[in-house]
Amino acid sequence: MTRYETVVEDDTVYVGAPDGRLEVGDLEVVLSAVGGPSWTITYSDEAVEQYPEMDTSDQGLTVDVVDMMHTMTFGERFVETMAAHPAETPPEDDLSPRMGLFVGKLLENLENGVD
Repeated sequence: MTRYETVVEDDTVYVGAPDGRLEVGDLEVVLSAVGGPSWTITYSDEAVEQYPEMDTSDQGLTVDVVDMMHTMTFGERFVETMAAHPAETPPEDDLSPRMGLFVGKLLENLENGVD
């Protein structure tokens, strides 16, 4: 199965696609949407209680969000879904639908790790 990488170039985020790069949007907007350029790993008391076997040794570790983006790859179906979403930001929103989809996946990876 083909996986497509995330690329950050000239302060723009792209995801690889079958026909070349798919533009996601401005890096600063992505970083703002996730709370900044770094992410500190935390585990809630509820999560620790619910999953006592969970390894929490990385609690407090701070990761670089751009480095995390560089580790992200996507399957063709996800890339096709992103491509189908508009890249333009509606006046009433902070993120374009395409960037919102990307940021949602980025947050999922920051919160749960990259598989």
